[in-house]
Amino acid sequence: MAQTSLEDTMLNEREIESCYLGQFIPVHYHHNMLMDQNRMHGFKSAINYAVKPGMKVLELGGGTGVLSWFAAAKASKVWCVEFNPDMVKEARKMLAMNPNGEKVEVVHADAFEYLPPEPVDVVICEMIHVGMLREKQVEVMESFKRRYLAKFGGALPMFLPEAVIMAVQPLQQEYDFEGFYAPIVQFQETTVIHPGTVELAVPAVYSVMDFSQATSTQVAWAGQFRVEKSGTLNALRFITKNILAVVPEESSTIDWLNHYMTMPLAEPVQVRAGDIIDVSFSYRCGGSLPSLQATMRASIAVDAAAAMAPAGRSPAFA
Repeated sequence: MAQTSLEDTMLNEREIESCYLGQFIPVHYHHNMLMDQNRMHGFKSAINYAVKPGMKVLELGGGTGVLSWFAAAKASKVWCVEFNPDMVKEARKMLAMNPNGEKVEVVHADAFEYLPPEPVDVVICEMIHVGMLREKQVEVMESFKRRYLAKFGGALPMFLPEAVIMAVQPLQQEYDFEGFYAPIVQFQETTVIHPGTVELAVPAVYSVMDFSQATSTQVAWAGQFRVEKSGTLNALRFITKNILAVVPEESSTIDWLNHYMTMPLAEPVQVRAGDIIDVSFSYRCGGSLPSLQATMRASIAVDAAAAMAPAGRSPAFA
């Protein structure tokens, strides 16, 4: 029996996951994204900067079509690819209600397979989840690059977002819900103070992805933190900052920060200020949240109290 190829395996995984991942996010979830002002303003600003008059634009995973509509303000033609038939109908209906909507062609197709009929200048792909998990942005874009170059050659179009910066931070997280203890994954707004969250150390960047370059779907990280506050290390916070567009003439970027994702550790660790802790994890971009959680590890590498204790004396009597 022939060995199954990597691409066949990935295709099977996509088929299995398609019933509950990004391809079939319910319509009302897309409506919630329309109401996310940070997301909307960031993408509108980045698209307005990146798309020049007369350009041709492709959006992979268009949802309601709003990002394609932003592009249509300047572009001469926009192809908006959407796999969910309900969202195809929704996007066509909404675009017909808005000026320049006629410049957007909503294509019912799989983003893993579709290529535009001619070269494009900008590709928008907002299949973004914290940590590049669950949704298939990285895999879709890598597939697109290979197929686009094979068909058209030349240079790749500009990708939006241009890059993503991901960081991790050790936390003490409250899991008491009216007396009910439940260590669950939490998504937290970035501009709100969360009383049940104690930051034990500053975040550390664990991955920078530049979408103009070849991007691996595998993420693995091992690093250390110096504990700043004593407490119980029982969770890791994952931070995802999307660089939507780089504005070199202003030495700035147009960014969008996802909600924080706080994930509980299987084994909490008591830590004290000054301790050095080891943290590690690994996952596949587009993979499930439990697949990341199963790999998360944290332990004390250097016990600050033991390191400071005089020779020959127990830290308990120092």
